[in-house]
Amino acid sequence: MKSLLMIGLASIAMTSNVAFASADLAKAKNCMACHAVANKVVGPAYKDIATKYAGQKDAEDKLTQKVLKGGSGVWGAVPMPANAQVNEAEARTLVKWILSVK
Repeated sequence: MKSLLMIGLASIAMTSNVAFASADLAKAKNCMACHAVANKVVGPAYKDIATKYAGQKDAEDKLTQKVLKGGSGVWGAVPMPANAQVNEAEARTLVKWILSVK
C-alpha cells in the first residue's frame, strides 16, 4: 500500500513539473507574446485551443506542425508565423501542455 502511494505521489509530481516546465518553455520561446492561458491576446487562449482540439487523434501532430511552420485562417485573419527558435521536440512538449490546459 505504501509503495502504491509513493508511485501515485511521484506521478503527480512529474505531471506538475511537466506543466510548469511547459509554461516556462512557452515564456522562454516567446509564445506568451501572442497567447495567454485563459484569454485571447493576438492569438487564441491556450484553453480555447485545448477545447477546440479535444478528442482529435491527430491534434498533437497537426498543432506541432503549426507551431513549427505557422498557419492562418483557423482563428481569424491574423496569421501565426513560423517559430524558427522552437525545435520539434520543444514544439511537441508545448502542444502536449496546451492540449492539457483546462
